[in-house]
Amino acid sequence: MTAIGIFGAKGRMGAAIAQAASEAGLAIAGGTAREAGGSIGPEAAPIAQYPAIIAERADVLIDFSAPGALAANLAACVTAGKPLVIGTTGLDAAHHAAIDEAAKAIPILQTGNTSLGVNLLASLVREAAARLGEDWDIEIVEMHHQHKVDAPSGTALLLGEAAAQGRGIALATHSARGRDGLTGARRSGDIGFASLRGGTVAGDHLVIFAGEGERIELGHRAESRAIFARGAVKAALWLIGRAPGRYAMTDLLGL
Repeated sequence: MTAIGIFGAKGRMGAAIAQAASEAGLAIAGGTAREAGGSIGPEAAPIAQYPAIIAERADVLIDFSAPGALAANLAACVTAGKPLVIGTTGLDAAHHAAIDEAAKAIPILQTGNTSLGVNLLASLVREAAARLGEDWDIEIVEMHHQHKVDAPSGTALLLGEAAAQGRGIALATHSARGRDGLTGARRSGDIGFASLRGGTVAGDHLVIFAGEGERIELGHRAESRAIFARGAVKAALWLIGRAPGRYAMTDLLGL
């Protein structure tokens, strides 16, 4: 039976992944948390502090911990030779460089969102951006629960990257965030972001293409964290046996 290890086992997503894995008939090898102790899954698999312990026991690992834990998690997976799915958000350029380096040794699937629906949405956004001219402004609105600590969300950035790819531009130089006060007119070609926080919202995302006298709106609403957990488990199973390299959900979906 395939055994899945969970980095960030005591978080909301950790619990959801354990449940999704069990429903799929998989075993839980164990998990990690900043403080060891306790257990996860119906097997009462142990929760350790150090990722190397769990990496040795698992066939594949899923990381929904925190950016600060990524380096240690990557090192543990490389040492153990185990594939890794990364769903942690809030990553910066240094984190992505570390993922690229680790992917030379093991297969890694990194994504800002493990929902199959969101990744299909990204494909639609890329296509729309490629076909509509720059006279169509692109704005991305996202809303999440009050406990989310990063903004824009990883999913919003994933959708922004898709739009930028469709336009053939770099999101880093064509991004507008946090408008406040007298900002002046909207800069042509920018991709705008707005982040809302409140309540228990699992994740709402809307990509607006605003043209002269008309709008196209493409969106996705997550009604439960279970969709992300199921997607993460599906990605983990798909990753087993792949050659070392960096993968995305679009590879799983064949997009």
